[in-house]
Amino acid sequence: MGLHGPDDIPLFAMLKSRLGYLSERQKLVAQNVANADTPGYRPRDLKAYSFQASLAAQNTAPVYRGGPAAPTSGVAMIGTSSGHMGPSKPTGAWRSTAGADSETTLDGNAVTLEDQMLKMTDARMNYDAAVGFYQKSLTMLRMASRRPGG
Repeated sequence: MGLHGPDDIPLFAMLKSRLGYLSERQKLVAQNVANADTPGYRPRDLKAYSFQASLAAQNTAPVYRGGPAAPTSGVAMIGTSSGHMGPSKPTGAWRSTAGADSETTLDGNAVTLEDQMLKMTDARMNYDAAVGFYQKSLTMLRMASRRPGG
């Protein structure tokens, strides 16, 4: 059984997962900004992404009848939008958390626009870096697959 595409290579699957995480984080930050004046609103964010946690969550299967967890192969795809195939909710390393940024107003709103803009900038810079790495890795893969002298 051979490779069918770049997503069959674990590096590309992990980069795709990272891009999905960053996209989901940008969406949550945008919701926080949109609700900056909503009384009682608590900002949401995603738990910090880690490749180790992502791999650990995907490399073990559930324990059945008291037996040990069976290892699985590959990295599972996570759907982050209703149009994506696969689980519709981020799992494992991506859980959403709610809490105050750094201050809460008298109406109970805990969104601080400055903190949200920093989170958005961080997510955007990491997204751009991951896209650049993905593109450079594809270019390297194409170069490696060319015939010598061709």
